[in-house]
Amino acid sequence: MNFGFVCRSCGQRQSFRPGPSTCSCGGTLLVEYDLERAGRTLTKESLKHRVSSMWRYRELLPVQHEDHIISLGEGWSPLIRMHQAERLLPVGKLWVKREEQNPTGSFKSRGFSAALSIARAHGIKKVAVNSNGNAASALAAYAAYAGMEAYVFVPRDCPGLIVEECVQYGAHTCLVDGFIHDAGKIISDGQQVQGWYNVGTLKEPGRAEGKKTMGLELAEQLNWKLPDVIIYPTGGGSGVIGMWNAFQQLKQLGFINGDLPRMVSVQEAGCQPLVDSMAGSGEFKPQVKHVISSPTGMRVPNPPDGHLILSILQESGGTAVAVTREEIQQAGAAYGRLGISASPEGAATLAGLTRLLDQSWIRPDDEVVLFNTSHAVKYLPWKPASSLPVVKTYQDWLQAVK
Repeated sequence: MNFGFVCRSCGQRQSFRPGPSTCSCGGTLLVEYDLERAGRTLTKESLKHRVSSMWRYRELLPVQHEDHIISLGEGWSPLIRMHQAERLLPVGKLWVKREEQNPTGSFKSRGFSAALSIARAHGIKKVAVNSNGNAASALAAYAAYAGMEAYVFVPRDCPGLIVEECVQYGAHTCLVDGFIHDAGKIISDGQQVQGWYNVGTLKEPGRAEGKKTMGLELAEQLNWKLPDVIIYPTGGGSGVIGMWNAFQQLKQLGFINGDLPRMVSVQEAGCQPLVDSMAGSGEFKPQVKHVISSPTGMRVPNPPDGHLILSILQESGGTAVAVTREEIQQAGAAYGRLGISASPEGAATLAGLTRLLDQSWIRPDDEVVLFNTSHAVKYLPWKPASSLPVVKTYQDWLQAVK
């Protein structure tokens, strides 16, 4: 096996395994690869002849055998130059990474391709996730394709069309009277008895590794010259963690040189723990009350490793910015006029760009990439056709499914 774990906090190395990716010190275990070995076959020349999916980077993904890969064709999403916007905004170059074109309509496809491939490699058949929406429908789709049993727990105000997706993909779907961390507690309380393999954010290694491929692709699509700034909508933060890890690996492989991008996390005002932590002591603190933002993927008051996300923002020379619901709506409409179907999370990146330009944080010659993480249509008003249980606790869920 050419990969194992290394703890970002204490540096301890461990053997690779499925399941919780937390070190005994409390830090997050990241997947570490034998890059010398990987570099023998992963070359710029070899990439010219590979599949147009995220599995083109198979040497940097934690699956040994190709027959374990669960893929619906995720990855290699378009990177679009926004020429009209460049003429209107004081920015050097501007691109949008169109993650809404993934198989399940969002960037979550990447993480679940990797996570369920790991699960298949270890004989796992029963998977569960807590989600604000798109992760639930992505898990449901990939589990259905893999022949696994899926359980998804989402807040009761999750967009109805996404809830209906979960049902249509055959997942056991439950609405939770609370936030994403309340849904996560139901899984952790029932995990041992129910035999669920928890594929929540940073509860296993695959999702961050799948998201890492966004960074690998971005570098390749820009001919191995990274942008100055990456603006990314941040809830659980596995995308920030994954991409930063990708850039470190590419640098060690000799694929890229020079400074790495300044990473920017965008959050919606009303749920902005990273923004408040950056503006405060510089130490991460979860948002424990007054969570009033919209039900989107950015509404994560206590990300699983906020300390790690914050450290990446700081290390990169980046920042975190909060934008209002109204700014997000205006940015979504602006994206539409530019031909892009942007989810609220994706629209938040354009709103964040505007805010940072107003603050002169982004320079006129900066090259910037925005991430549009999902389709706008997934957030249209929709009442699921199915009657679903609404619960607060694991015991409530047990009663509901009797």
